[in-house]
Amino acid sequence: MEGSVRVRFAPSPTGFLHIGGLRTALYNYLFARHFDDGTFILRIEDTDQSRYVEGAEEDIIRSLEWCGMTIDEGPENPGAFAPYRQSERQELYHKYAKELIDNDQAYYAFDTTEELDQMRERLQKSGNPSPKYDAITRQSMKNSLTLPQDEVDKRLEAGEEYVIRLKVPRRETVRFEDLIRGHVSFETKGLDDQVLLKSDGMPTYHLANVVDDHEMKITHVIRGEEWLSSTPKHILLYNAFGWDAPQMAHLPLIMSPSGGKLSKRKAEEEGIPVNTKDYINQNYEPEALVNFLAYLGWSPGDDSEIHSLDELSELFTLDRVSKGGAVFNHKKLLWYNEHYLREQSDEELAERLRDIAKNKDIDLPDDETLIKAISLLKERVSKIDEILEMGDFFFKDPESYEEKALKKWKDDSGALVRQYRESIESLDSDNFEAATLKSRLEDVIEKNDVGFGKLMMPLRIAVTGQGFGPDLFASMELLGKEIVIRRLDTALEKLD
Repeated sequence: MEGSVRVRFAPSPTGFLHIGGLRTALYNYLFARHFDDGTFILRIEDTDQSRYVEGAEEDIIRSLEWCGMTIDEGPENPGAFAPYRQSERQELYHKYAKELIDNDQAYYAFDTTEELDQMRERLQKSGNPSPKYDAITRQSMKNSLTLPQDEVDKRLEAGEEYVIRLKVPRRETVRFEDLIRGHVSFETKGLDDQVLLKSDGMPTYHLANVVDDHEMKITHVIRGEEWLSSTPKHILLYNAFGWDAPQMAHLPLIMSPSGGKLSKRKAEEEGIPVNTKDYINQNYEPEALVNFLAYLGWSPGDDSEIHSLDELSELFTLDRVSKGGAVFNHKKLLWYNEHYLREQSDEELAERLRDIAKNKDIDLPDDETLIKAISLLKERVSKIDEILEMGDFFFKDPESYEEKALKKWKDDSGALVRQYRESIESLDSDNFEAATLKSRLEDVIEKNDVGFGKLMMPLRIAVTGQGFGPDLFASMELLGKEIVIRRLDTALEKLD
């Protein structure tokens, strides 16, 4: 590929980083890293100050770092094209907007909100369902194309409010090649004379985006499908400036399992975390989320599914990104999470669990006991914090018994548990081992001529308070004789 690849992730700090935004960032990152000299840029598009959310920029940067994406140029590590916040680049946008006016590619528009409303109302009444400020309607509006030059100058000198609009040609076809979608074309008759500079002096997304991509020498614009309809406006702007447009690639939508785009409301209904910070706070493995998102609209073309960030960078190409929407499969994400969780040593998990438990005010046992408990639990959970939930009985006696499990406590359960208790009471603490504990249970069920589950489930309820969990006999060995006998006595007293 000629020249160095330069891509940007350009979110607006109007909220916390959405999972769809994170995938866009990831695809940009993987594309940049696929090339030895590729550059991944973070640009903060904060021109809409009314929607600015405190802490959103920090959330974006933290989210990318958590996923292992290194930012080559951005607000915190500026390169040659600083600054990287659009609110700090206003002079540049004014300069280029004026250049378009001087070249008869844009014009001043002085119309008030009321006048714009009246125009839309008038056109709707005459049968136009979607009125626009375009090549036809501009002729009857108050702008520098219809007013005498001296009046335009007077209005500007008087400080009258205005916007700058692009002079969109009336009958043209805008064509471009999208690296994912192929040939795309739009007719200009469906476009309005978009505002480039607002009355408060701030640029619109369209002007700032095009100017910054040109100034920062962006070679590829990789963004969500929702921006596809804005692309002809951007192509027109590149043409107006006489610049070459970067190559465009529009990513498929992320779809809800129930159909349609994965909106915030749908995600909440499906139990899918919406923002990246939710995945951080809920203790997902970052490698799992990255691996899962990479495959949400792309595949390497073989049956492989597990890849590190470096491996994904080697494999990633835009020609393998799908055109159709990708369904967010939460079960698949948990499958990835289980894989990356189990790859970690019990010692590593113990260290992480101590931090999680500290935040939740949970007291954990000594390292040796905790590590042994983790080895029994980690094959049965999907996320690290579930170890604390499922392994709760390792850290304290059950305060209650799971309601669903209690249905398995039958009229004869108490008698069977009592027999088992008497059978293991004679065991020496040093011989309180899983194999022996299982053997004693087999003796009791054989003597009473009942099925294995008849005693196994009531025993699990008594010892753990739950109806499921890790190997019961190994768990009892780890708990030790004193604790097990105490819990059996408590259960017999409460339940029998």
